[in-house]
Amino acid sequence: MQVYDIITKKKRNIPLTSGEIEWLVKSYTDGEISDAQMTAFLMAVYFNSMTDEETSAMTMAMAKSGDMLDLSEIAEITVDKHSSGGVGDKTTLVIVPIVASCGVAVPKMSGRGLGMTGGTIDKLESVPGFRTAVEYDEFKEIVKKTGCAVVGQTGHLTPADKKIYALRDVTATVDSIPLIAASIMSKKLAMGDKNIVLDVKCGSGAFMKTPDEAQKLADTMVRIAENNNRNCVALVTDMNKPLGRAVGNSLEVIEAIETLRDKEKGEFYDLCIELSANMLSLAGKGSVDACRQLAVEAVSSGRALGKLREMIEAQGGNPDVVDDYTLFKQAEYSYDILAENDGVIKNVDCEEIGRVSLLLGAGREVKDAPIDHSAGVYFYKLCGENVLKGERIATLYTDKKENIDNIITRFRQAYPILSDEN
Repeated sequence: MQVYDIITKKKRNIPLTSGEIEWLVKSYTDGEISDAQMTAFLMAVYFNSMTDEETSAMTMAMAKSGDMLDLSEIAEITVDKHSSGGVGDKTTLVIVPIVASCGVAVPKMSGRGLGMTGGTIDKLESVPGFRTAVEYDEFKEIVKKTGCAVVGQTGHLTPADKKIYALRDVTATVDSIPLIAASIMSKKLAMGDKNIVLDVKCGSGAFMKTPDEAQKLADTMVRIAENNNRNCVALVTDMNKPLGRAVGNSLEVIEAIETLRDKEKGEFYDLCIELSANMLSLAGKGSVDACRQLAVEAVSSGRALGKLREMIEAQGGNPDVVDDYTLFKQAEYSYDILAENDGVIKNVDCEEIGRVSLLLGAGREVKDAPIDHSAGVYFYKLCGENVLKGERIATLYTDKKENIDNIITRFRQAYPILSDEN
């Protein structure tokens, strides 16, 4: 085969065979195809898209580029969840212990953040001693013992995706639905997941800005799963405002603990229950309605919080953080944001809130850059709520003093308080 011919076919929107796609992915992963040639192919995909068959073939080729795990070694039935990511999205920290406490194994590999805030791995590493770099054999043993584990992705999983994503990131070809779907689902297939719940975020703080885009991505990923004999459900969920009250690593862990303590109710709690219910239902625990009740009871009984404590201890973390939040790193500075007028919080710029958290130190702008686990934003007043002049609406946490006035100004502009006439 010749890469020139494959690029030409895709440029002319002629469907590629699975063999051509497999050869292309393997050759690029092995260094036999240049970045320039793969960029030309990716740009052709960006403009001409891919058929379902092409997308499924690319997904499997990327999955097979590295280790293919067999989760049946851990448990007969396992279930996983993937979120397309958003500002304040800490659902994994809540749903993993809920589902595991209901008797379904959740062996989960998650990623770090790049951009607005940290990823799940960054959040868990704010727990003193918590280990996310765990070899696969130990990973299996932890899940067998506790029913769940959340670790960083092994370096031997989907090397093609790592290499192709890095190229997409610098060639303006990230926002292609087939390429996004193949990237996400290749990792799920390589992980050996048989039951997958997808949380596709939609809104100003998500990659998919419109409901149509989000639904198209969700449908594409479900078809990939079904074409590869996986059980899969996708939910499209709102990301036009931060999810919950906290944005930032340790702040989000604390909010997750409070949610599992049954002290935080609202949209974040409701979403966690819904995702947990769908995971439990896919795992054979009953209808989604029945599984909602299982999830609610797992929280109200304290079983889910106990499971989180177990998982933290099994992965080397200090389980006492569940009861003593002072064990987390504390920010050197905090800045209360007070309402400058009466009104209601609305027209929030969720993406800009994410940028504010990054400027405070909670996210990273380049891969492997250090982050401040204590940095972030805590909201006392949520979108849609009425506020009075002088009320505290949020607190910003950071170890930085420089440029703080500009950061506060950006926050106020992104989290406006509008009077009734507005």
